[in-house]
Amino acid sequence: MLRKIVRIDADKCNGCGQCVTACVEGAIQLVNGKAQLARDSYCDGLGACLGHCPMDAITVEEREAAEFDEKAAMAYAHASAAPHAPTPPTGHVCPGTMARRMARPSSTSAAAIGEVQSELTHWPVQLKLVAPNAPALQGADLLLAADCVPFALPDFHARFLRGKALLIGCPKLDDAQFYIEKLTQILTQSDIRSLTVVHMEVPCCSGLTRIAEEALERSGKQVPAHDVTIGIEGKVLHAK
Repeated sequence: MLRKIVRIDADKCNGCGQCVTACVEGAIQLVNGKAQLARDSYCDGLGACLGHCPMDAITVEEREAAEFDEKAAMAYAHASAAPHAPTPPTGHVCPGTMARRMARPSSTSAAAIGEVQSELTHWPVQLKLVAPNAPALQGADLLLAADCVPFALPDFHARFLRGKALLIGCPKLDDAQFYIEKLTQILTQSDIRSLTVVHMEVPCCSGLTRIAEEALERSGKQVPAHDVTIGIEGKVLHAK
């Protein structure tokens, strides 16, 4: 049928994910770092996502599209409020980009049955994929970790991750400028209470500290910041 529906310009999209969280029906998802209309029938064509895109990459056009399935879209919207939100049944969207929260048992409960408990409370955690205004970041103590750190530090979860919202990245292999811009957006939009950067001792990894410093300066926020260096043998070498 001919109707109004959202159109996303991939060339303009910077992958910030703000439109994903703005679309309660779950019509938009991040695929390979770009926003895409995952399923036409989940989009009502009203364009609630337009005002959330900082790149003006979203417009509403009139074209042939599947009829809006209000019942299915609303079912997704209600389910997405649960700790484990389902992925819209499209088959073309990577479920790894779906934002979700994890309910964790208390540390005491886990210890009582001899489990080593994960302290991860949200997904995704890659800085490139997390939406700047993701619910898990609101009023959070933020932990920005180089992605090698959890492999080198055996007690990473208990020592650094507990009680924090995690973001990971590699300043050597990824786009540092993109990271600066993305982290600036997060600091600006998510009322971050503190920022802890944990990186490896190798020189290239200290770039994560510079990324955090630049983002803090750009955001204009006065956020308590801490920097921790981990040795390749798995020990904390420096913390400030």
